[in-house]
Amino acid sequence: MSGVQGSRPLERYELTRIRDRASFLYVEKATIARDRNALTIRAEEGVTYVPGAGLACLMAGPGTRITHQGMSLLGECGVSTVWVGEQGIRYYAHGRSLAASTRYLVKQAELVSNPRSRVAVARAMYAMRFPQEDVSGLTMQQLRGREGARVRKIYREESERTGVEWNRRDFDAEDFDASDEINKALSAAHTCLYGLVHAVIAALGASPGLGFVHHGHERAFVYDVADLYKAEVTIPTAFEVTAENPPDIGSAVRYRVRDSISTGRVIESIIRDVTQLFFSADEVDAALDSLAGDNVISLWDPKGAVAGGTNYEDF
Repeated sequence: MSGVQGSRPLERYELTRIRDRASFLYVEKATIARDRNALTIRAEEGVTYVPGAGLACLMAGPGTRITHQGMSLLGECGVSTVWVGEQGIRYYAHGRSLAASTRYLVKQAELVSNPRSRVAVARAMYAMRFPQEDVSGLTMQQLRGREGARVRKIYREESERTGVEWNRRDFDAEDFDASDEINKALSAAHTCLYGLVHAVIAALGASPGLGFVHHGHERAFVYDVADLYKAEVTIPTAFEVTAENPPDIGSAVRYRVRDSISTGRVIESIIRDVTQLFFSADEVDAALDSLAGDNVISLWDPKGAVAGGTNYEDF
């Protein structure tokens, strides 16, 4: 036999932009394989076909098996594959991203390495949550206190709106069923949001671990960004679903969060917000344009990047 067997890998220009993809897909107790450029998900109910290039994040739960060709397609399409535990609560690992450039990563590292710029980005994140307030003069401790009061108020208001009893945030990462229904709903909803945010961060070429508010964890920046959307997406959804008393609250919440993310165009918001946090107003368009650029390898020089693939012996 000669030549490379199997389907031709997709070229980067053939891939769907991250902002136009479906948000996430949670799969458990199924086998994921490949049929040309589509994923096949075989479970007890039958076989489902999913366009590989149309998905942002695949959350692989317990009992999930992925064939070599299935994983190959996920990699070619830049789908962030996240392996999670039962009910999607625990995070184990993730796969390759869609990024072709390190522009976001380099900028993120630059900002997080300087205390002054790191605080500036952190304040900008808090400012997104308090649009009517001037937070520029507040310390990080004051901002954390303001955020804590805000979240408690949101929980209280959602409890009154939906009639769901609320005491406090209480959950066990080791035992999903040990919590009451509203805390299980919140855990499931937040995990879905974390998976999506992780996928978008990876697709942008940024680092999930270089956080500005959260620190020292491999997903610190994921938690930073996810906190921007909980009040509008996951917390209201969790309370609404709990009020409906579904038989499987984890599954019901995942479906509803997926719908909220789609109708609320959350992927586009994440791309826009992260870009605006990293880059000045006159750099935003160029940064967004770089997401569709070619994967060009350059060489670093103190005076600026120079072309790779060149013999510099005579220079």
